[in-house]
Amino acid sequence: MPRGIAQDVLASLGLALDRQQWDAWLAMFTEDCTYWVPAWTDEHMTTQDPDTEVSLIYHDNRWGLEERILRIRTRKSVTAMPLPRTQHYVGNVLAKAEGTDAISGTAAFQVAVLETRTNRVHQHFGRYEFRLRQEAGSWRVAYNRVVLMNDVVPTILDFYCL
Repeated sequence: MPRGIAQDVLASLGLALDRQQWDAWLAMFTEDCTYWVPAWTDEHMTTQDPDTEVSLIYHDNRWGLEERILRIRTRKSVTAMPLPRTQHYVGNVLAKAEGTDAISGTAAFQVAVLETRTNRVHQHFGRYEFRLRQEAGSWRVAYNRVVLMNDVVPTILDFYCL
């Protein structure tokens, strides 16, 4: 059961990003969520502390995600104009119940990205480490650590590509 719930939540996150349904995507996160994409310190280890080490992306609450979406909506993010087209794939979901109202686990992901400005296609891939929490009858993301395996990216890196 936890695996099915986690698969549904992660697939729904990807679909909302692919469709650029920002409000639906944000609604899937808790107010106190953490969204973190650590950098690599060497070929085997990522950074472990976002407060003292470099991160590719780090938000320690939903407000940071909301602010990023506001910049996209108001066209104040020149790097996101025009927005690329994306296709998210999530698989190999491993999840376990943490009591009756929490689930933790990992999943593999791959995102195909078409940069419409240059007509170039590239891929991002890696692993999600997540914690879900049930709030008001819905499962929401309380923690999402995105371990990006190909961190040397050919273009802009943003939440909608991960």
